[in-house]
Amino acid sequence: MLVSLSIGAVDIPPSQILFILTHPRTASNEIRTANQASGTTHTSAVILLQLRLPRVLTAVLVGACLSLAGAIFQGLLRNPLAEPFILGVSSGAALGVTFGMFLALPVALGLYTVPLFASLGAALAMAVVYRLACIGARLSVFNLIISGVIVNAVASALIMFMVSIMERELHGVLFWLMGRLDTTTMGTLRILTIAVAVVFSAAIYFSRDLNLLTLGEEDAFHLGVNVERVKRLLFFAGSILTGCAVAAGGIVGFVGLIVPHGARALVGPDNRFLFPASMLLGAILMVTADIAARTASSPSEIPVGVITALLGGPFFLVVLKRKSGLVWSGRRD
Repeated sequence: MLVSLSIGAVDIPPSQILFILTHPRTASNEIRTANQASGTTHTSAVILLQLRLPRVLTAVLVGACLSLAGAIFQGLLRNPLAEPFILGVSSGAALGVTFGMFLALPVALGLYTVPLFASLGAALAMAVVYRLACIGARLSVFNLIISGVIVNAVASALIMFMVSIMERELHGVLFWLMGRLDTTTMGTLRILTIAVAVVFSAAIYFSRDLNLLTLGEEDAFHLGVNVERVKRLLFFAGSILTGCAVAAGGIVGFVGLIVPHGARALVGPDNRFLFPASMLLGAILMVTADIAARTASSPSEIPVGVITALLGGPFFLVVLKRKSGLVWSGRRD
């Protein structure tokens, strides 16, 4: 985070960053003075507090949301390929946001409708994918991926249709769809923080049940787990996280795939340790990707979703290639 706050069109020394963050009153006075004086708005305090700090906090929270959602989905589905982007949940959330923009609901009802519509779209997409992937009482891994591809395609087509007939903010919407971290409001950041705190608490509370679910639903049921309740709650929680992340940063793919694998290699499969490790690694990955997006082709900017796709695409292919020989919790798919 300190590196990200330091680097940009105007470099700010770490010592100055620490002074501004530890002396907020002085920084606020500087911002007011800068806003009153013409041509002096590009002070370090203005750049840091009004531009870079909200962006870095957004990257941290989006990375934590997507990584925790990926870890939850992988645990519930007992599938190392489960991830919000691959399952179509991110596209469903983006469809919900685009639909709200199309109807101009954020203007009419307030900015809090953006996370709401994103969460509803994500939950609906997850429900559709799960229903399509079930064969009787059994969840097919192959059908899960195919269902995610179908939902992604349909959601993307509907998004492009609405964007094509929207006369306003076309470029901004398209850039947001590819991953954008510089448009988040403080209200959205507060919602993200609350969502992460609530879902993380719920995930830790159900971590023992989720550990038992890796043995199989039937075995977990005989060990006292209310399987259907845990699945419904955690699927909903993961969808809420994905929706809030998409509302803040657009579609950022493959973070929920890469990070839980790395966290699992570091701390093992126990979800009590996997969830916090995934959130921390996800925050690190998103902040690092944002640094690359801002500086790789400066002064222009690359969407952060492009950076994560370049990292996650090859990783997905490697995991998919190994899937035929991968034993997931003692079973082969």
